[in-house]
This record gives sequence, C-alpha cells and structure tokens, in this order.
Amino acid sequence: MNYRHGYHAGNFADVFKHAMQALILEHLKAKDTAFRIIDTHSGAGAHDLSSEAAMKTGEWAGGIGRLVDATLTPAVEGLLQPYLSIVRACLAAERPIYPGSPGLALALSRSQDRFVFCEKHPEEARLLRRYSGRDSRAQVLEMDGWEALLREVPPRERRGLVLIDPPFEDPREFATLVEGLRTAHRRWATGIFAIWYPIKGRREVDSFARKIAALGIPKILRAEVSLYRVERIDRLNGCGMIVVNPPWKLAEEWSLVGPALAEALSVEGSGTATLEWLAGE
Repeated sequence: MNYRHGYHAGNFADVFKHAMQALILEHLKAKDTAFRIIDTHSGAGAHDLSSEAAMKTGEWAGGIGRLVDATLTPAVEGLLQPYLSIVRACLAAERPIYPGSPGLALALSRSQDRFVFCEKHPEEARLLRRYSGRDSRAQVLEMDGWEALLREVPPRERRGLVLIDPPFEDPREFATLVEGLRTAHRRWATGIFAIWYPIKGRREVDSFARKIAALGIPKILRAEVSLYRVERIDRLNGCGMIVVNPPWKLAEEWSLVGPALAEALSVEGSGTATLEWLAGE
C-alpha cells in the first residue's frame, strides 16, 4: 500500500467527505448517550499544509482554500459552522493544518464518545498515534481497515458511525465495499455507515450504486458532487458518498449543502450536486 494522503489533504474530496462527517456527528450529539466512531482508513489524523507533500500538489487550494473564501447563504454557513470553525482555526495556526477525519471526530465529539482509528500504512499509523496522543477516547489499530471493522462491530454502544474511505488502489475496491457493507451491517444494523468513493468512470460508479441498492438494506442515501461539465475517465471528476441509516433531516440538510459545495469547488463554474435515495424505509 503506497497511498499517502498528505499529498491530497484538504482537496475537494476531503471537503465533501468531512462536511458530511461533521453533519452526521452533530446529529449523533443530539442525544446524551455515547456513540462509537470507527474510521477504517484514517490516515495520519491531520496534515501540515506547508509540508513538502502538500506544497507539491497544492490540491488544498482548490478544496478548503476555495470553501473558506466562498460566499455562502446563512443557512449553509450555519450547517457547515461546526466543520468550518475547526478548519479555520487550524488554518490560522503558525503552520497551517488540515484536520483529517480523526481530527474532526476528536474535535467535534464529547468525553463519553469513543473512537477506533484504523490505518495500515506504518508511517501513517505512527503519525496517527502521535496525533491522538494521550486521548483515552481513541484507540489506534495498525491493521487492514476491513479486518478491523469486522473485529470491532458491533461495538458496546448502540449508536455510532462507520466512516469508510479506502484509497482505491485496488481495482476490486468497489466489490470489496459491497461485501464489506453487507457483512458489517448484518452485525451492526443500527450503525450509520458512510462510504466515500471517487467518480472517474460513470459506468463503474453506477454499477456500484445498483449493487449497494440490491443488498436489501433499508434507508440508503446517495450524494454526489461533480466539478466538471464533461466527465472524463482520465481524471477525478467528483466524488460521492453512500450513507446507510442517515440521521433524520440529513437529506434535507445536504440538499442545501451539496449544491453550495459544487458551486464553491467547481473548476469551470459548472459543478453539480445530486442526491437520491437508493433504498427507503
């Protein structure tokens, strides 16, 4: 496994994924009872945007760099406030930092909540352990995310989120996602599962969505953002997320947030956002 997220930290795909993650966490916090976060492909926890890797690609400038300067409606600004307040504080530091999914989870959650962060890459896992430090809420597992997921579900808590964001280095990744969700959902039917995926070839992505819908799992939401008027198979055109057991009103909120992100992040001023239910109640 060669993927290092530091080259891509804060790009448009991160913004999309983390905006959704933050909205879900805010819904989970609406109840006092504890919840569990299982992050199957965690990365380093946070990323220095002044590092050689981040400066080499500069992808963050077209992602979080655009969003923090965008003019948003009051409704969208309010929905994104928990996410943006953390990111803006991190960017204002002497060395600008972009928080990854573990960083957001730790910052947005409460003392009673618990976290399992999984990372297979040895150096990324080392950085993740250093980042989470002595936070007793967090456990770092240096192992394959799929193996860790099936080991960790169901957790003691009845509520929680499984965030699945593989690097898509393996051409079989879409098939692995379908089977992984099938097995994990059988073990923890009350959990929220959020699965991120890239959009390159439309045929492959739509086939994946149909296979997810055919699993017979209720309450599956599909959200996507595309940045280009014309999609090309030789580039990352956009990204999507499958959310199983989405919180009440998440779809309504994302119907505002998704188009705002598409407009703010679009390269050609022609970004689009789509939202559909793959399965109802």
